Amino acid sequence: MKHLIDPLDFSVEETQELLDLADRIAADREHFSQACRGRILATLFYEPSTRTRLSFESAMLRLGGSVLGFASADNSSVAKGESVADTIRAVSCYADICAMRHPKEGAPLVASHYSGIPVINAGDGGHQHPTQTLTDLMTIRRKRGSLGGITIGLCGDLKFGRTVHSLMKSLVRFPEIRFVLISPEELRVPDYIRQDVLQKHHAPYREVETLEQVMPELDILYMTRIQKERFFNEEDYVRLKDSCILTAEKLKAAKADLSVLHPLPRVNEITADVDEDPRAAYFEQAQNGVYVRMALILKLLEVEVC
Repeated sequence: MKHLIDPLDFSVEETQELLDLADRIAADREHFSQACRGRILATLFYEPSTRTRLSFESAMLRLGGSVLGFASADNSSVAKGESVADTIRAVSCYADICAMRHPKEGAPLVASHYSGIPVINAGDGGHQHPTQTLTDLMTIRRKRGSLGGITIGLCGDLKFGRTVHSLMKSLVRFPEIRFVLISPEELRVPDYIRQDVLQKHHAPYREVETLEQVMPELDILYMTRIQKERFFNEEDYVRLKDSCILTAEKLKAAKADLSVLHPLPRVNEITADVDEDPRAAYFEQAQNGVYVRMALILKLLEVEVC
């Protein structure tokens, strides 16, 4: 039984195969519409989510399966003090596969040790978000034709952003990836990511504080919001929340074939006038998330569709 807890749980070859399957699903969704008939996905979301939870549920329903679960810790037995281990043991009796989001880093990994069904990490604190990474990879590959030979700018909250951390860990395995890290000093990439991911893999990178410094050289711009829920005090959030904002005016300096990605939700880091630019790919990215999660469910349940 295989789980997806970390983006590196899948090799480069397995990742490419999963993306190939997601492309097949995108091209002919009806062909896969009954692939998981009679199967049940449990969504265990201990912290708020809209897109990720609904994307998982949409994925399973589009495969002909069913969904059960909870959308916050207050609506589960964790409010009574139940452990993650006991919850997943019980859920393993009710469902065939599980997607878990938890505010504590490592909680989905713990669950996988006690689970009788495949566990998918749907985000754990500021740590990892592997299914968002797969979504990002699918979008980049569809826009650029491959996952190598690109300059990617990562902008916003690079300190707490689990989507950024997961994406970097996965992308360093592909050839000729150059990273441009754009953030205020207080929200720079943590030292462990810089050392264990970038430097360990000899990935070229530079750190800057403004989009204007690097916009013309980017092939992909990955925007992220400043995450209020990760700050320890309101003053720091207020001081930094407007530090990285993409506008239509700033996009004038970008390449004609740039793609702008964002894991969503956005607050004010991408202004509404960017939405009409053909380079804005974040809603297409959200659609790709459904196809990726459909492919992942099939893979982990070992369902073959000819």
